[in-house]
Amino acid sequence: MKNFKEKLSLVPTKPGSYQMKNKDGVIIYVGKAKNLQRRLRSYFTRTVTGKTKMLVEDIDDFDYIVTSSELESLILEITLIKKYDPKYNILLRDDKSYPYIELTNDKYPTLKIVRNVHRKKNKNHLYGPYPNVQAARKTVNMINRIYPLRKCEKLKKELCLYYHIKECLGYCCKEIPKETIEEMKHEIISFLKGDSESIEKKLQEEMQKASDNLNFEKAMELKSMLEDIETTLKKQKIDLNKNYNFDLVNYYYENNYLGIEIFFIRQGLLFGRHNEILSSFGDISEEIMEYLIKFYDKGVLPNELLIPEELDDELLKEYFQIKVTKPQKGKLKNLMDLAKENAKEQMDLEKETLKRDDEERTKALEELKHLLGLEELHRMESFDNSHLFGTFYVGGMVVFDDFLPNKDLYRKYKISSEVKDDLGAMREVLYRRYFKVIMNESYKPDLIVMDGGELQVNVAKEILTSLNLQIPIIGLVKDDKHRTSYIINEKLEKLEVEKDSKLFLFLTRIQEEVHRYAITYHRNIKAKGALSSVLDMVPGIGEVRKKDLLRHYGSLKKMKESSKEELATIVGKEVAENLFAYLKEI
Repeated sequence: MKNFKEKLSLVPTKPGSYQMKNKDGVIIYVGKAKNLQRRLRSYFTRTVTGKTKMLVEDIDDFDYIVTSSELESLILEITLIKKYDPKYNILLRDDKSYPYIELTNDKYPTLKIVRNVHRKKNKNHLYGPYPNVQAARKTVNMINRIYPLRKCEKLKKELCLYYHIKECLGYCCKEIPKETIEEMKHEIISFLKGDSESIEKKLQEEMQKASDNLNFEKAMELKSMLEDIETTLKKQKIDLNKNYNFDLVNYYYENNYLGIEIFFIRQGLLFGRHNEILSSFGDISEEIMEYLIKFYDKGVLPNELLIPEELDDELLKEYFQIKVTKPQKGKLKNLMDLAKENAKEQMDLEKETLKRDDEERTKALEELKHLLGLEELHRMESFDNSHLFGTFYVGGMVVFDDFLPNKDLYRKYKISSEVKDDLGAMREVLYRRYFKVIMNESYKPDLIVMDGGELQVNVAKEILTSLNLQIPIIGLVKDDKHRTSYIINEKLEKLEVEKDSKLFLFLTRIQEEVHRYAITYHRNIKAKGALSSVLDMVPGIGEVRKKDLLRHYGSLKKMKESSKEELATIVGKEVAENLFAYLKEI
């Protein structure tokens, strides 16, 4: 550990963000502090253990940026974490975003499940989150069967099946009174807020009607819906005022592991809970705040956030711009204690598995470092591509930190239409990815893992040489059954790795993940079959150009009939070349 005594004496006692660096100048940790000098001294003057000790031993230098307030330091900290994704800042193991139920504010509303709640600025009604996606789907399907909302994305020119089975009012051809629509919306919103009376009454009436008509199959189906309501609403009630609407956060810490528990309370109902266990390196309260910011970046903020005593409520209130409180007594304090107990129980269930996984990954990393003669090995990137009709390639890049997937850094690539082979596609993706490194727009990984043998490794070496970059490379060579057979280094030498070793298993997982990611990207595009999905395949076409093309042509058939010159008037000459060539192939 280096002695920073002199440098620490010059650090001001003001708020700010600090950045820890390793011997290569790479930022490995970003934090914030009310008092920079006090916080930085704490790393080097107190006794540290476990994973915090690992961090401190890895520090070769540090920088800091002074801010005028603690809020500014928090915003700066989050900005720098997003930019550099440091290895010792918390990595969310569970990166998924929970689904919400959305009731649109269109003239003729629709009800559906959405995940990307930040995809556009609108004033639609959002309800959730639903940790149980099956419960969300059941709810949406049930409401859509009971209420004849609009079912199609765009109004058709004639009445469809939904109208004839009485699940749509025929908005495409009939004039529907505004009052009818508003009444439906009011009942649906009441149900989604926890008042099931109107829907239960409708279901009971329909069930009785079906029974009277001897349609027992339908009656049983309706009875099942009523039971679902009982399960998802009434049994989730907690002893709170019906108007309570908040998220509640608590945690449990043990041996460098941090368990976080979040309860979603909506209208006095426990909608669901989220829990996650993380490796902890720094100040616990700081890590929980960082976690919450990352977590809510993927979803919708509640009206109110309840937090434990140790967290800074004023800072979170300023950052999120919502009400933040610390329950001190009564039912809410009991609920806070319950969340902590849940966090502890989850920790007890998982800590041994997590500890074993961490030990296995650490051992595998050490083995790979020894094989490659590397001092530092943390971040690995792997690439694969997929194609349609032997042309029109897409590429995928996955990122693993210490053999854990970092899905926030995964990237998809649309590849130039001139590319007609796998190596050409790989060459383009690698160049685009690592050109960003030399332009200081992105980090440099510690290792490139090529999904293939000598040809792929040579392509990677060629691109890195052209960019004057030095990054170690390995190739995962497959057998005739497309399974990983052995591993080569950048000198094309075979590495001695036992096939039943954890290292071989972890590398195979990377290979499987990058293949899954690339091929899923292509399959999703093909499966949708819609014009907008087809346009996603064409290099140079983003959201704005896609909307312009959809607005102008409306169908794939009309677009295919257009000349290159006509397309150029909408998307420009260069992109029109790509689009015209692509349309000829499909």
